[in-house]
Amino acid sequence: MLPEVSRWLERRSSIAADWPAQKLWEAKRAARAARVSVVLPALDEEATVGAIVGTIRTQLMERHPLVDELVVVDSGSTDRTAEVAARAGARVVHRDDILPRLPALRGKGEVLWRSLLVTTGDIVCFIDADLRDFSADFVSGILGPLLTDPSVHLVKAMYDRPLEIGDTVVPAGGGRVTELVARPLLNMYWPELAGFVQPLGGEYAVRRGLLERLPFPCGYGVETAMLIDALHLVGLDAMAQVDVGVRRHSHQDDAGLGRMAGEIWQAVLERLHRDGRVPKSAGGLNTVFAQFERDETGFRVRSHDVAAHERPPMAGIPEYRTRDALAG
Repeated sequence: MLPEVSRWLERRSSIAADWPAQKLWEAKRAARAARVSVVLPALDEEATVGAIVGTIRTQLMERHPLVDELVVVDSGSTDRTAEVAARAGARVVHRDDILPRLPALRGKGEVLWRSLLVTTGDIVCFIDADLRDFSADFVSGILGPLLTDPSVHLVKAMYDRPLEIGDTVVPAGGGRVTELVARPLLNMYWPELAGFVQPLGGEYAVRRGLLERLPFPCGYGVETAMLIDALHLVGLDAMAQVDVGVRRHSHQDDAGLGRMAGEIWQAVLERLHRDGRVPKSAGGLNTVFAQFERDETGFRVRSHDVAAHERPPMAGIPEYRTRDALAG
């Protein structure tokens, strides 16, 4: 590991217990610090979204008024996600109602990008909506460095991520794409980012001034791209990570993880091309993935288009600039 990464790990790594909500609220009040928005991107998460929203509202809005705004962005759920989230106390916005002149693209990154138009916080905290046994530490922990140190611009959560299949639990088995795809790529091409324990984790908090300057891959490449682009824009020392314990959530099957890996590869290649480190292929990438399933007749091929699109930095979107002008 690079010496500067070792120094960064000592300087910019902490644990959630270092950032109790009461301490952060007192610091925020004393300094008249930034407004905080929490965003949950959600798709068919009625089983978990209510408990997450309820915990944040009770502990971080009512008991300790640390969070100013709690928004669930529904990306087309067919279950009761929106109803459950609203009843628990979140403001629910449908993805397709945000910036309607641009037809929505599939993917988590698309929802995160659009959420900037319907939130007002100077700090935006993203939390996945499928977490089980959710703790408010996931929010207060990653807000801690941002609310107490103006030189920090992005904070990622780190945690143990068990793989749970029925009654079987593999304590550290839940980060398959991280270990097989994202971590090798970051170590090889951006070794400064090798100290991030969970580079693909969905829990992180970022200053709006940085978020609005970032391009957003629409799919699963968004977290990898955000780390790489933030490194270019603000540098490693402006980034931090906080240990929040254990993260339990639903897991995709191997085929789904393969498609996720394809999107991450595309985000990485786009940045390697941008930096002139890898030439673009004249014919472009083949983004139709062949995957196989066995049925009673043998193996059957299924093809999936995993073409990854990117949205430009939000700062350049006219509706966003108009919104800022009206707010000013």
